[in-house]
Amino acid sequence: MSFITRTAASTATVLASVLLAGASLAAGLTGAPAPFDKGGVKFALVGFISAGDFFAAVQAGAKAQSAAIGVDLQVFPGRQDSAEQRLQIEQAINLGVKAIVIDHGEPEALRDVVQKALDAGIKVVAFDVNIDNPAVPQVEQSDHELARLALEQAVKDNGTSFNAGYAYVAGFAPLDRRNEVWQDFKKANAGVVEKAQFGVVNATTALSTSDQAKAVLRANPDISVVFAPYDEFARGVKLAATENGTASKLKIYSADVSTADIQEIVADGSPWVATVATNPALVGAAAIRAAAKLVAGEPVDHSLVIKPTLLTQADLRAAGVTTIEELAAKVPSFNESDVALSPWIPVASK
Repeated sequence: MSFITRTAASTATVLASVLLAGASLAAGLTGAPAPFDKGGVKFALVGFISAGDFFAAVQAGAKAQSAAIGVDLQVFPGRQDSAEQRLQIEQAINLGVKAIVIDHGEPEALRDVVQKALDAGIKVVAFDVNIDNPAVPQVEQSDHELARLALEQAVKDNGTSFNAGYAYVAGFAPLDRRNEVWQDFKKANAGVVEKAQFGVVNATTALSTSDQAKAVLRANPDISVVFAPYDEFARGVKLAATENGTASKLKIYSADVSTADIQEIVADGSPWVATVATNPALVGAAAIRAAAKLVAGEPVDHSLVIKPTLLTQADLRAAGVTTIEELAAKVPSFNESDVALSPWIPVASK
């Protein structure tokens, strides 16, 4: 989620070069199966959350991959409104798109309208929202692995006994999967005491979470670790700790990453000591490739998992990494994925 840069600069170079290629492919992609050999194929990307670097980067990766195969991608930005997301899916159906990629959302609000799209012959791919439909492949970031690696680092740094704060909002598939790991972690480590749970997902997630975190940290000065498995949560906690003057007494462990996150992590005196992340541009690109394969009649695995990478403050500082571009160059695994590949699909990931 996780739930790249504030303006998705990590994919800007890719997008600029691929847009030119996309224009030349309007008449079709040589060697591609129908309908991509003729061109004019329309896809839709329907989001739920509009705030945050991560989602901008997912969109940038999807746009770059779409351009690489000559797909006309219509992006519907999310506004944290399930009714509006439903309406946008209806609009995509009426536009006559061949495929819809759904980026997050509330499953119970989407299942019937997704079925309507499927009944209309439209292929659907979901990212971090469980539609619970065998016809809808699920792209995810290996959320259990994201949480596990972050918590392993927390134990490495703090031992198995500490008072913790936990940022979490139920009802979002990636956060719910990460929560499963947190609950198991507490059961396995009786010395870890959850003093408070807090968090908000809205158009200003970081600021809203910061307001809650300030109150939590004031009420629980013995909290030494915060597990914030979404970078907007972590940004909010860091802001709260800085404003409360308690940053030096706190360690924050998160999931997801952006250039803005990296700069906050490596800053002098930052309590944000580690995050675990996949490259969100790769997620967007993989979702588009999966949709293209479905439209072309090729098999696609139901579960499509992008592997994460542990990024510690110490390692980022030692490598001199301050941007996503530098991260991708110095940690090649962060910029590579073998998900939903096909010989006829040019990969737009670098």
